[in-house]
Amino acid sequence: MNKMYLVDRAEMAACAKELLLLPVRVWTFTGTLGAGKTTLVQEMLAQLGVQGPVQSPTYTYVSVYPLLDGRTVYHFDLYRLSSYQEFIQAGFDEYLYDDNALCFIEWPEILKGVLPASTVQITLQYASDEKRQIVVE
Repeated sequence: MNKMYLVDRAEMAACAKELLLLPVRVWTFTGTLGAGKTTLVQEMLAQLGVQGPVQSPTYTYVSVYPLLDGRTVYHFDLYRLSSYQEFIQAGFDEYLYDDNALCFIEWPEILKGVLPASTVQITLQYASDEKRQIVVE
């Protein structure tokens, strides 16, 4: 599936809702600092019913959000991890294969080649100060 969106902040919720309709458990988010990765994850979590503040887990690497339907969302920020080995040593690999979980992974580059085949890869870029281009593969 290849799709492109051009959205402003107000349109991000509709994009998030559409992304959650995809029959997958793992989404990756790639883009420069400030491109909107965390904002899109926040919108996806809101669509799933997560309330309260959602921040990128830059220093904790992962935030855990239990959902009312019994599933769990793991929101990763791997910016500070330098290798797949660090990911494994932290025990995070188990989350990728939890059938009852959804994984949102910012800065997924260290996981290249080990992600489930059905992973949706999302790339965000600046289109203008107000708009972001979101490419879904």
